[in-house]
Amino acid sequence: MFEDRRDAGKKLALALEKYKVEDVLVLAIPRGGVEVGCQVAKYLDADFSLLIARKLPFPDNIEAGFGAIAEDGSIFVFSNAAMWLSQDLRDRIVDEQFVEIHRRVEVLRKGMPLPKITGRTVILVDDGLAMGSTMIASIMLCKKNEAGKIVVAVPVAGKVVAEDIGRIVDEIVVLEIPRHFMAVAQAYRNWYDVSDDEVLEILKKECSN
Repeated sequence: MFEDRRDAGKKLALALEKYKVEDVLVLAIPRGGVEVGCQVAKYLDADFSLLIARKLPFPDNIEAGFGAIAEDGSIFVFSNAAMWLSQDLRDRIVDEQFVEIHRRVEVLRKGMPLPKITGRTVILVDDGLAMGSTMIASIMLCKKNEAGKIVVAVPVAGKVVAEDIGRIVDEIVVLEIPRHFMAVAQAYRNWYDVSDDEVLEILKKECSN
């Protein structure tokens, strides 16, 4: 469906054309969402920053998660997933991920605070939605900061998660909802985990004004 995240971002940007006339803030969720969000922000001539959120991984399967936490401490937990872990273990995992969030704020955003969210149209961008937990935690942050409008924009998502998230935001824009959706990676010809260094390079080359 997409060559890479840059290609996905350019295509996603076209689908958000109507927001060119609004006071838009594009917030990308690192690391995978950065290159996608950068292309969106450039096309819309919008303010751009990174919103740091982290999945809360199961100890024995870090690819799966029982929820997510955003940088302001907003926590979303899947009720049926968290029941398999003790409260002490959940608290420890939350603390570990919050430490990583602080590290990413310092490294990827140079310790700078998020731009003003209150009253603005905020477009939250990631490279796709699988379980959707980090996006939900990010939405919670935006709601706490009284965003004027919250739009979720992703290249690919599963049907159920897209519908669930669509119910809690003003609009969701998804380019592709595969009939048999297993993972975000299946939508990309060139897929790989993005490093901190690559995020910084993208911000320097692609997102600087």
